Amino acid sequence: MRKGLLAALLVSASSAAVAQEAPDYARYREGLFLRYLDAGPGVLARVPRIGLSFGGAEPLSADLDSGSTGIVVAAAYIPGFDQLPSQGPGKLTYSSSGRVMVGQWVVTPVALVGREGASVTTEPLPVLAVTDVQCLDHARDCTPDPSPRHIAMVGVGFAREADLQSQSTPDKNPLLHIAGGDGPRRQGYILTREGVHVGLTRANTQGPFRYLKLARKPDGSDWQPVPACIALNGASPPACGSVLVDTGVGVMYTTLPAEQAQGAAGTLPAGTQMAVSVGTGEAAFPLYSFTVGDGGPLTPGAIHLRVAPDRAFVNTGFHLLNGYDVLFDADGGYVGFRAR
Repeated sequence: MRKGLLAALLVSASSAAVAQEAPDYARYREGLFLRYLDAGPGVLARVPRIGLSFGGAEPLSADLDSGSTGIVVAAAYIPGFDQLPSQGPGKLTYSSSGRVMVGQWVVTPVALVGREGASVTTEPLPVLAVTDVQCLDHARDCTPDPSPRHIAMVGVGFAREADLQSQSTPDKNPLLHIAGGDGPRRQGYILTREGVHVGLTRANTQGPFRYLKLARKPDGSDWQPVPACIALNGASPPACGSVLVDTGVGVMYTTLPAEQAQGAAGTLPAGTQMAVSVGTGEAAFPLYSFTVGDGGPLTPGAIHLRVAPDRAFVNTGFHLLNGYDVLFDADGGYVGFRAR
């Protein structure tokens, strides 16, 4: 990264997160590591998967998706779903693909299961039992299906309500509603390239995390997104907005104003340079940079750029986990990045 661009990234961030000393997790012991079902040696090369079970049934293999909030599963996979308590009609839209999941929010505990059989059980929480798949106009990857099967996703993201997911509130995040345990629990998680730590503890938060303190949404219902600045092909000043670490996709989606895009649009060619910083003002730090097609472990499969005058945003895709463990503290409102 060029020295001038690095300086611009550090001073140009503008949002309500500040540098923060490490939170004190010394009193917390309630945590469990769930290894991804598809975890393997080396780099993370595909969407991670985790076991999902209802009522003790054989676990389904489900995508672990930090780009959405809430468990979304074909109704046919939930035993007796139409007899469960209901919170009414539900809808969740995946903006990256254009798929719209339509069904009922039913209330039930679920078990999340890792590769070696380790598992956690949630409190009863809303689950979207999908009975119909619809498509947005100009969807990237969607086929309507009035009798869907083969749908199983565990959404664990935060600050997702504004992105066509108004019903994706924290009460639906299974990793924040774990039942049981003998002591105090710090609700949150750490995403790694091998698996997910459920619950924050003194042990799993060791190491060189760099923390940011998030602001609350004005209505107090959730935390704000992670602020970020994005530079395409070295353009300065960078465009500042927010970043989403999304384990549900293997490509990067970014939205930039025309002055930062410099005439680029659509799927960007090999040789395109991207640099991302996080945080605000003096507290900002460069997260990573890459060149499309360089073959690096953090480089996404592609960058899809949309040009808009009023937004700067980047969805990293899962490749970022090859360089960082990513922490979310739902109780305290912190995010952390620990270099691997």
